[in-house]
Amino acid sequence: MQTTRTFRPALRRAATALTLALAASGVWAHGDVVPQAVDTSSLPQLGPKWLESNPYSSGPAQKEALRIGTSAYNQNCARCHGLEAISGGIAPDLRKFDADCTDLADAAKKDACFKEMDDFYMATVRRGRTRDGRVYMPPFEGTLSQEAIWAIRTYLETRRTNE
Repeated sequence: MQTTRTFRPALRRAATALTLALAASGVWAHGDVVPQAVDTSSLPQLGPKWLESNPYSSGPAQKEALRIGTSAYNQNCARCHGLEAISGGIAPDLRKFDADCTDLADAAKKDACFKEMDDFYMATVRRGRTRDGRVYMPPFEGTLSQEAIWAIRTYLETRRTNE
């Protein structure tokens, strides 16, 4: 039994040392929390004026926007919103972001709802979300281009669910 008593404190010290080393190096489950640049040079460039709706939702650039948006989401959003937009509880589940719109039968109301959600999405990603002085989502304007933000939206549109 003597070896068990001396082993446990040594194990605790080793676990504490490992925890401190990980904390000092910034290595945790979500990895690097610095926003990652996104190469959008293969997408049609949108110019300096921010668009009101996703230009990549359909058309010839959709496939490339989806490819870029998937990667950009994984690099910049998944650490909080979860892999494949399935939240683990830290942040909203983005598969359900515009779920209220998908069930609307009236096409005009449905389009208006999606437009409103595009406005909310763009404002949130560009300026972030702060409540009571706490940052719940950092602003990405200045880090991600308009093309990258809309490419991420294109990816999220493929993840929709009504569950």
